[in-house]
Amino acid sequence: MDKQDTLPVVVIGAGPVGLAAAAHLLARGLEPLVLEAADDVAANVRDWGHVRVFSPWQFNIDKEARRLLEAEGWQAPNPKALPTGAEIVEQYLRPLSRVPSIAKALRLGHRVTAITRLSQDKVKTAGREATPFLLRVLAGGKETELLASAVLDASGTWATPNPLGANGLPAIGEREAAARIAYRIPDATGADRARYAGKHTAVVGAGHSAANTLLDLARLAEEVPGTRLSWVVRSGDLDRAFGGGEADGLAARGALGTALRRLQESGRLELMNGFAVARVEQTGGKLALVAGDGRRLEGVDEVVALTGQRPDLSPTRELRLRLDPWLECTEALGPLIDPNLHSCGTVRPHGATELAHPEPGFFTVGIKSYGRAPTFLMATGYEQVRSVAAYLAGDLEAAREVRLELPETGVCNSRPSPVAKAKGCCG
Repeated sequence: MDKQDTLPVVVIGAGPVGLAAAAHLLARGLEPLVLEAADDVAANVRDWGHVRVFSPWQFNIDKEARRLLEAEGWQAPNPKALPTGAEIVEQYLRPLSRVPSIAKALRLGHRVTAITRLSQDKVKTAGREATPFLLRVLAGGKETELLASAVLDASGTWATPNPLGANGLPAIGEREAAARIAYRIPDATGADRARYAGKHTAVVGAGHSAANTLLDLARLAEEVPGTRLSWVVRSGDLDRAFGGGEADGLAARGALGTALRRLQESGRLELMNGFAVARVEQTGGKLALVAGDGRRLEGVDEVVALTGQRPDLSPTRELRLRLDPWLECTEALGPLIDPNLHSCGTVRPHGATELAHPEPGFFTVGIKSYGRAPTFLMATGYEQVRSVAAYLAGDLEAAREVRLELPETGVCNSRPSPVAKAKGCCG
């Protein structure tokens, strides 16, 4: 027996996609080893536990994970209900992590700091495919090394948010003002109420996270006089932020955009669109956001920077990766998800073929597979790991199959951008 055949498939991250990957590997007779940096599963989801998602339960539960859970007597939630992040953890992910076959494979408090090949750097070619992966892991304050036959990186991008600066760098003065800048969706009407009540908050970003935050702050403003909100958007076109409305295949996602549009039209927030943040200044106990064209947003108490995330590529420096040069996703996936070409955010299902690298046996899955591109659904990640597990088990036919239909956003049909029209967005 080849040494590779006796080694586990390492899955990095015990979030929704990482745990689903373990379930699919087990179903294929492969041995998973799930390494989670935090002291509990689903650390990223728990961080936004107060947020209610727009995808109902039917899109949030992986089919193979469901099979394992139901064998333990688990009962699925109402498929049409919209859970919060905390409910996803408590009603689905934590029970899944306790299924004996998953629990046996789970290692908490294990942070992967680097991935390479045993006794080989990325330069050496001969015998590379037959050489095990070597992972450098920090656990209990000590470095150790583990070997793997294959690696699925499902670590996500939540811990590496984009900065305020529109040029991709931290804005001048951003680091100095860090204590007053949040890079997560705040619980503005709950645990974080005191931080934002009666204050002037600038929300920077135009995605779903920004929409949720603006709507929460608007509710807080109804309760607490003096609460003021400003919306800072880099683009001059708000169509994508407002979404497809009734044309959206996910009703709650469409309703989110519609509610945001109504809030903007109500005059209850100050809109700064086409505003590319270049500097953050501190004067008189307040912040000022300064755009590259010199425009200023003055008198800001708090900033919520929701400008997306980016992948941490440093652990994979010694691997042979082929990445899209601007999205930092797998190269083959880039044209399918490039927001410059696709105004809608709808992506056809994809699997091992699109996720493969020149480094055999290494796959980036889940939201990290999208690099810097937005609009990722958990169901997309579940299809990815189903396909990758089939590929690793040698079932190439199943790996090539598409077994998922995602709900359309409705944006292309309602208000396609000029770029999308020119490029034939969504075909």
